[in-house]
Amino acid sequence: MNLATPRDASWGRRPSRSAAVSRPRSAGVEVTPAAAGAMAGLSVAAATQASPTHAVNEDAHSLLDAGRRVFVVADGVGGGAMAETASRELVAHLHSALDGARPDAAAVRRAMLGADRAIASRIAQVTASPGAATVVMCTPINVLASKWLIAWVGDCRAYRLSSRGEMRFELLTRDDTFRQLDELPPDGGSPDDPARMVVNGATTGANVVVRGLGSGELLALCSDGLHKHVTPSEWRRVLTQPLPLARRCDDLIALASANGSTDDATVLLVQRTGFASARPQWLPPYPRDGNDSGSGR
Repeated sequence: MNLATPRDASWGRRPSRSAAVSRPRSAGVEVTPAAAGAMAGLSVAAATQASPTHAVNEDAHSLLDAGRRVFVVADGVGGGAMAETASRELVAHLHSALDGARPDAAAVRRAMLGADRAIASRIAQVTASPGAATVVMCTPINVLASKWLIAWVGDCRAYRLSSRGEMRFELLTRDDTFRQLDELPPDGGSPDDPARMVVNGATTGANVVVRGLGSGELLALCSDGLHKHVTPSEWRRVLTQPLPLARRCDDLIALASANGSTDDATVLLVQRTGFASARPQWLPPYPRDGNDSGSGR
């Protein structure tokens, strides 16, 4: 996320860092190759790409370890202190608080507030300038993974590719921007800047909704560096291709870049691959390669 006019006027420019070594997709652009994993009844994959203007990628996402059932994408707010630290520690804190349980809304809000305070304290040990991050997460709340808790702060988003009646691509979150919340931005700010963020104390917890997920259906978590540059029709076209999830993640990142994104961009896909015998014909077949094979029945 690039935020030229943070809510707190004391925010400074992030100190320059040496560029991380990674496999380039094109000159001047850092790319983390898509990661993929699998667990009972779910297939997951993620990809992220650094902005050509950032020394390091200020987005972060969950490691896709076997058995993981909490999935997070976080976006360090540009212009804030230690943006990459804010996003990475936010992901780590949420996993520490929520892994190994079926969290409810209250637990997620407590975890988000705990992260807000802990990471702010960590940054304060290094600099007086505040940092901030936006975030979206999802986790199944029943054994069959047919119901999912979606939580977010800021303008990271969650989408669902659904087979309810006919193929639908749906936005499940509502951006915490000044415009959406009908609030006035600070002087010099934009109505489309986030009004709620984690780490700088600008949140009271998290927005939480529960949504269903049918067999074969997909959840997509992403940062604004991706969703601001990919249209719903482009999402549908990519997500319904008969390709492994990791390839679809890579294609979404490449599409955002081709459409003009100059921000860090991250996407994490979760597909429910088991627990039901019927699946819509329009959905791509379950991947058959070693990275994305589902193990649900």
